[in-house]
Amino acid sequence: MTERIDGHTILIGLMAYPIRHSMSPTMHNNAFAKLGLNYVYLAFDVTNDKLPDAINAIRTLDMRGSNVSMPNKQKVIPLLDKLDPAAEMIGAVNTIVNDNGVLTGYTTDGTGFMQALKDENLNIIGEKMTLAGAGGAGTAIAVQAALDGVKEISIFNAKDSIWENAKRNVEMINEKTNCKATLHDIDDKEDFRKEIADSIIYCDSTGVGMKPLEDLTLVEDPTWFRPDMIVFDTVYAPRTTKLMTVAKQAGVKHVFNGLGMMLEQGAQAFKLWTGEDMPVEYIHDLLFS
Repeated sequence: MTERIDGHTILIGLMAYPIRHSMSPTMHNNAFAKLGLNYVYLAFDVTNDKLPDAINAIRTLDMRGSNVSMPNKQKVIPLLDKLDPAAEMIGAVNTIVNDNGVLTGYTTDGTGFMQALKDENLNIIGEKMTLAGAGGAGTAIAVQAALDGVKEISIFNAKDSIWENAKRNVEMINEKTNCKATLHDIDDKEDFRKEIADSIIYCDSTGVGMKPLEDLTLVEDPTWFRPDMIVFDTVYAPRTTKLMTVAKQAGVKHVFNGLGMMLEQGAQAFKLWTGEDMPVEYIHDLLFS
């Protein structure tokens, strides 16, 4: 990397908290090197209270842009100049592009999730999904799944500050797509179990399973799962989450962490920043080895 960095190197960031576990710097910096692009990608610990100054720094330092992750995907929206139509519909941003001081927010999480399933030759179109979480990633996944043709989505969330966002998601999906969406209280365990049992895929888009919650899972009982279903955890550090362990105990054949989703959403962000296609197969082998 030191051979690539000079006075013309273009900076791209990642703003989230916690963030030191992220594989995104490895992914993007190796992609830049592979293509001979003079960019560098760095991770920054940024909480909600530091976010306004961090976004101003994109303009001040003439950064090309930044990724945004928890807990900033929704809080960042008022700080931007424009939103891509998908980000506006979803109400969350995970990628910022700086065009001469004009910051545009995009979301690539939902398409990254759907592409990660396609990469594994799995098709959930016309099927039912149970989804835990209605934050930035959960919203993007739900909306994109509905747009792509998933038949039904049962969204579970706690009755906390995200609950109103979850209600908005359900209303939007029901109004603007052919998918039937319903909202459920995640504290109703029997309802949670029944909806999972009726689904082809269960996806956890919450932060449960990553530090400091790496010893926890929303589903503790392996009997909630069937061997023929898909269990997808958007967390990828640790590589095997507690949820994945429970699913494997149930004999679930298709169990995934969030690495594939991270790779595919990252490839789309890479294209927005550089105009080049990420060498996905090369980065896939690097990350998954």
